[in-house]
Amino acid sequence: MIQANNVTLRVGKKALFEDVNIKFTEGNCYGLIGANGAGKSTFLKILSGVLETTNGDVSLTPGQRLSVLEQDHFKYDSYPVMDTVIMGNERLYQIMKEKDAIYAKEDFTDEDGIRASELEAEFAEMDGWDAETNAAMLLNGLGIETDLHYSQMADLNGNEKVKVLLAKALFGNPDILLLDEPTNHLDLDAIAWLEEFLINFDNTVIVVSHDRYFLNKVCTHIADIDYGKIQLFAGNYDFWYESSQLIIKQRKEANKKKEEQIKELQEFISRFSANASKSKQATSRKRALEKIELDDIRPSSRKYPYIDFRPEREIGNEVLTVEGISKTINGEKVLDNISFIVGHDDKIALVGGNELAKTTLFQILMGEMEPDEGNYKWGVTTSQAYFPKDSTSEFDNDYSITDWLMGYSPVKDVTYVRGFLGRMLFAGEDGVKKVKVLSGGEKVRCLLSKMMISGANCLLFDEPTNHLDMESITALNEGMKKFKGVEIFSCHDHQVVQTTANRIMEILPDGTLIDKITTYDEYLESDEMARKRTVYTSTASEDEDD
Repeated sequence: MIQANNVTLRVGKKALFEDVNIKFTEGNCYGLIGANGAGKSTFLKILSGVLETTNGDVSLTPGQRLSVLEQDHFKYDSYPVMDTVIMGNERLYQIMKEKDAIYAKEDFTDEDGIRASELEAEFAEMDGWDAETNAAMLLNGLGIETDLHYSQMADLNGNEKVKVLLAKALFGNPDILLLDEPTNHLDLDAIAWLEEFLINFDNTVIVVSHDRYFLNKVCTHIADIDYGKIQLFAGNYDFWYESSQLIIKQRKEANKKKEEQIKELQEFISRFSANASKSKQATSRKRALEKIELDDIRPSSRKYPYIDFRPEREIGNEVLTVEGISKTINGEKVLDNISFIVGHDDKIALVGGNELAKTTLFQILMGEMEPDEGNYKWGVTTSQAYFPKDSTSEFDNDYSITDWLMGYSPVKDVTYVRGFLGRMLFAGEDGVKKVKVLSGGEKVRCLLSKMMISGANCLLFDEPTNHLDMESITALNEGMKKFKGVEIFSCHDHQVVQTTANRIMEILPDGTLIDKITTYDEYLESDEMARKRTVYTSTASEDEDD
């Protein structure tokens, strides 16, 4: 168990948290939610002891081990992958290193023998003999291939490092697990594996995530941060949303009834206060009026952008034809003879763990890269808008937000452009901010504004939910569902994929394509996925036998 006792944290004159009291108990998974800037990550740092409180304290059950998902992807570059994961249990790793140092001595003394015996006993008690096997299972589950398990962390790419750090946090059955955005940079297969891991995890989990499907799947409780307070709700994210909306509705209805009662009392008092025969009743009603208090319904700090993609022209029957496209990058064939035809009602999700292949296909379709073989053709009635995974070049200039978007607007009018920015929560003086200083989430909202203002009837998205808060993801999800045109997108948000796509394409590790007219959930239960799992399981078994 871990709990916050009268926790207050002030940053300057502002109180980020005020007298927070909350208890997180064993066997439950708590989703910590709130608007951007509400202090979700900060509260996790308070719980982990990284940040000191202004007032109050954090306590946990004596003897329990707390594990945290670290965010510094370069911290362990000088260590092997396997060592990094096992460091998740600091005491176990210390024992292993001390044992190795003792056994490496040339002048092994009696004292060394006694110390080694003590360490071996503690090592066995901590299940040390299975440490590497358990670490390998975590790494394999998250998609880190066996041949990387003893590589240096410095040799891994960014996404692989994220997975190793997650495996480190999960390692050794910690009593309390703090996870800040654990699904970031994970493919959908790895997210599904993590969901099952947390569902079966018996101890305490506190998780921050913008993935609504993930929170619905794993959470038993929701801890909602709003205006420096944390309110606990039993149930998953959807249950919290329905409950919170119902509470607000009930309080508004109660206030409405009170307002009607106040009006009636005021009318009676005004009418009969000067009437001698009614004066006692008027006085009685004055006392009743004084006792009525309206509930203070403070609006939520959450803000939802308005995302609405409207195509300027209707799309024809010929949309996109792709024939035999192949592409090799750095000696790896990421696309191998890919062919498909896109219809005018298609909303296609590119799924699977082959991130480079998906991005390469987007870049080819948008003319940013040439295929080695094959060709593609967009229909004459189509127009395209593209959300790239890496948008660095878009914002490497001195333009203000307004001037930047004006460059893409068909209507060269400041009021018109500011209307699109306003929908994306850029109000007032925000329009003069330089695009080069924007946060990751602000840049994403700029790119979505650019796509909206384009009026395109074919939208291509390469991971658009990265850097967005939950409110913006919800708005984007609604915009993608309502869009009356063609969409081709990759996204790690399960709910976006499930509620938007009517066709699933998976580019396999060998560069070939599986193409199905189906929803994402149906695809996950399909024969193709069952076959892939069988192949993966048998391969993993062969590795273990070796």
